Amino acid sequence: MAQRYWEETNAGDEIGPLVKVATTQVLVKWAGASGDFNPLHYDDHFAGAQGGKIVHGALKRQWLLQLVSDWAGEAGTLRKFSCRYRASDIPRAMKTLTEPEDGETWLCKGKVTKKYEHDGAKLADCEIWVENGKGEATTSGKATVALPNRG
Repeated sequence: MAQRYWEETNAGDEIGPLVKVATTQVLVKWAGASGDFNPLHYDDHFAGAQGGKIVHGALKRQWLLQLVSDWAGEAGTLRKFSCRYRASDIPRAMKTLTEPEDGETWLCKGKVTKKYEHDGAKLADCEIWVENGKGEATTSGKATVALPNRG
């Protein structure tokens, strides 16, 4: 994405959307990368007893971090970040080795809630969230980003 500058940022500006699809294959890859091998994310028998497989919360957190980082641009700096898991998300199964079944697509979105200066830094506070296909925010969060000046 293009570099975001403080002078061109205003409260109310929208962030995203960043489109994400989580397949069972993506969850296995995430488990390997993160070390989170809880069978709730990949094992049909174990997860079935709990109501079904779910997307890793930490993966959804990373989606939100990507949303904010992409929006801020290379010269932007993430100062604060938090998120809350509000509901479970169900991954798509795989139709073939490379093709997912039809199913859920998530939108990572946000908005600037405040623009201000503090100790010489040009800051923007943002509300961010992961939205399922029903328009429900299943993961929500907040971020504060330091943005560069233009020129």
